[in-house]
Amino acid sequence: MAAGEMSAFAPMRVPNFRWYFLSTFVNMAGSTMAPVALAFAVLEVSNSPTALGAVLAANSIPLVLFMLFGGVVADRLPRVLILRVGNLVLAATQGMAATLVITDHAELWMLIVLEALNGLTLALVFPAFAAIMPQLVPREMLQSANVLQSMSRGALRVIGPSIAGLLVVTIGPGWALAADALSYLVASLLLVLVSLPRPVRDASAPSTLAELREGWSLFVGTTWLWVIVLAFSVLNAIHAGALNTLGPVVAKDTIGEQGWGYILSAESLGLLAMTAVMLRRRLERPLFFGMLGIATAGIPIILLGARPELVPLVALAFVAGAGIELFSLGWMLAMQENIEERMLSRAFSYDALGSFVAMPIGQLVYGPLALAFGFRDVLVLSGVVYIVICLLTLLSASVRNLQRAPAEAAVPS
Repeated sequence: MAAGEMSAFAPMRVPNFRWYFLSTFVNMAGSTMAPVALAFAVLEVSNSPTALGAVLAANSIPLVLFMLFGGVVADRLPRVLILRVGNLVLAATQGMAATLVITDHAELWMLIVLEALNGLTLALVFPAFAAIMPQLVPREMLQSANVLQSMSRGALRVIGPSIAGLLVVTIGPGWALAADALSYLVASLLLVLVSLPRPVRDASAPSTLAELREGWSLFVGTTWLWVIVLAFSVLNAIHAGALNTLGPVVAKDTIGEQGWGYILSAESLGLLAMTAVMLRRRLERPLFFGMLGIATAGIPIILLGARPELVPLVALAFVAGAGIELFSLGWMLAMQENIEERMLSRAFSYDALGSFVAMPIGQLVYGPLALAFGFRDVLVLSGVVYIVICLLTLLSASVRNLQRAPAEAAVPS
């Protein structure tokens, strides 16, 4: 084995990371099927883009509302404990949804309630998930650990959506939801083997409100952070509305449910290809190259509206997946290397709040917009706006010029 390969896989020799990696791998195995399954489960109950948007918004609204509280909790309590409990709750809610769909008892309001519970749980889990990596591996292994995590996610997303699409057209979407529920349960059990020190808090620790203010000061005082988050408040709304809400509706009438699964799998293949590259190359100027990469995600949205044909959509989804992974890695490294560990969950919670805040709007308005102005025009314009916003962020020198921190440097804790 070459030295570069040994370095790339070095995090797997760290027991805590190894068990965490296995837990997230199992979790992702189910989660990669869930979006396809949920989308077509809703369309079975109510064949309407507006109904699908309502269910998706039911998840994202509590996710946005409680994200800041989740950041404070994750900076106070053991992050691994939060992940264990959160996975158990998600196993229960997804299990209920699967049972309702499989037994043909699902109604739209039931799916909305369950997705709202999922969103609340994810609001408490996400900041812990995003910030735990620096506790699992030494600083010099951060890029390799993040890439290995992305590689496993990409590999599973290659086959997960396609399997979900096959399940939808054969035995129904409920079974894919059931697999997701089981994966959450197994993931929680595996996390029991991850042992991390409890965070140290003294009696004079600030209140929740004071910690939120401290996080806000960090956010507004870090230019590259708020510029990217501001951009993604719009980008995620477009992605949630144009691709996730209108995409399955367009696919159902053109390329089919399984074709939509192929597109999602192709995006994941692109992600996987980029992780293979990043295992061997150090990513310098992470936000500059990241924003250039993710701009490619606007192209499939344009084509979906202009000419929804399977082969070109699959090819462009592959390119977009590579670009999305390039940004994802760059963003995680920028955050993990430049934000103090004691505030990292709060930084991620402000990031998530700003990035997700407009997602419910996109999920709720894109259906009515498409019905009023036509799917083609709405999708094409959305894709163009997506690309323009990505490029505009590079006008900020703070984004454009941010460098990787030296491997031996440490962000104070």
